[in-house]
Amino acid sequence: MFILLIDPAGALVDFGIRCLAEGHEVKQWVRPHGQERSKIGKGLIDQVQNWQIHAKQADLIVLSDNAFQMRELEKFHEEGYPIIGTNMLGAKMELDRDYGQDIMKKAGLAVIPSFEFKDYNSAIDFVKANPKRYVSKPSGDADKALSYVSKSAADMVFMLQRWKKTGKRRDFILQEFVPGIEFGVGAWIGPNGFGKNILEGFEHKKLMSGNYGCNTGEQGTVIKYVTESNIFNETLKRFEDYLCYIGHTGYVDLAFIIDEKGEPRPLEWTMRKGWPLFNIQQALHKGSVVDWMCDLLDGKDTLKVSYDTATGIVIPIGDYPRSKTTGRDHTGFPIYGLPDELTKDYALCEVMVGNAPQNDENGVVERPCLVTAGDYVLVANGVGKTVKQACERAYKNVKKIDIPDCINVRDDIGEAMEHQIPALQKYGYAENWCYDEMEEDE
Repeated sequence: MFILLIDPAGALVDFGIRCLAEGHEVKQWVRPHGQERSKIGKGLIDQVQNWQIHAKQADLIVLSDNAFQMRELEKFHEEGYPIIGTNMLGAKMELDRDYGQDIMKKAGLAVIPSFEFKDYNSAIDFVKANPKRYVSKPSGDADKALSYVSKSAADMVFMLQRWKKTGKRRDFILQEFVPGIEFGVGAWIGPNGFGKNILEGFEHKKLMSGNYGCNTGEQGTVIKYVTESNIFNETLKRFEDYLCYIGHTGYVDLAFIIDEKGEPRPLEWTMRKGWPLFNIQQALHKGSVVDWMCDLLDGKDTLKVSYDTATGIVIPIGDYPRSKTTGRDHTGFPIYGLPDELTKDYALCEVMVGNAPQNDENGVVERPCLVTAGDYVLVANGVGKTVKQACERAYKNVKKIDIPDCINVRDDIGEAMEHQIPALQKYGYAENWCYDEMEEDE
């Protein structure tokens, strides 16, 4: 098959390599940065500058994002091109936070009160008049790392004043802070509805262990496919007919805070593949990486998965996630320790082929190898019967990697789940999860 990856940020490198390994022809479009072409995927996947020409010949078009090229893609959706990814209306559910919250309200979900703003002065006045703890979230195609969880009303006012001076934000919402456990549920959907495999997951969004540091979007995630899920039936399942009606095809996810009363309080939509979620999912998917996607477009559910637990840990370098601010060059660093063959233990992200020193039986030689093409280098995966086993195996894979720069890895992914899983199970959620037990003989 001819597979076209419309991949603005270069997030589909690992998927593209796996498609090539199956013998498919793959071309990738990555968004240029100014006048310079992105280096992500260079030497690994054939890069194209005009994806529109290639779309007409593609057997499958896979989107990694829902914020770029969407208006151009809309006519391809309307003409029935084989696209795994959402359209403009589906994207609006995620990017326009107020609109997405309204969809949730209409379905009867217990939406957390939130307020939309387009200027800082109005938001500052609002917080002063309603002094509570808020979470600020950007709308549209803003850096998700700009989300901010305040500790108090004064904390929120300070950050709003600071953003006003730096001009870092425009449209955003302030959402009342609700304490609880963050838990997500998602599934793949085609024209005939959701597939049988439902994905539950626990995200770890802060850069540092103990939930310190800035938001990174996602620093590590623990996931599990299930066929029965109470939170899915009570929430995401309600939107099945609507998602089919608007023509959303691909992955969809809802994130929740399960509050102190056991009520799922929805936070936000993800109307696309999640990152690193999709890279971790590959460790659980069985068989061809693309055949089931083609079947999904035809309304058939043929995805085969493992029902074990999978953990993915992001391995970034340098100034991540602030590299765009610092301007430091993170390209060209050799990645040592990767296996020679393609495995499910690692998912390659911002990488390319370059020349770098390599250890050889004759000493140190300069030769082509995998090097970094950005600061978000790869994801180390681990699969096990329990959360603890999956995390241990993921960290074992982390330790095999060496990059001549500062690797920023959290060392506590999954640990809080030892207490979170029993707490959720009291409310009837996460019923198929197990944190730890005696390891079964393999």
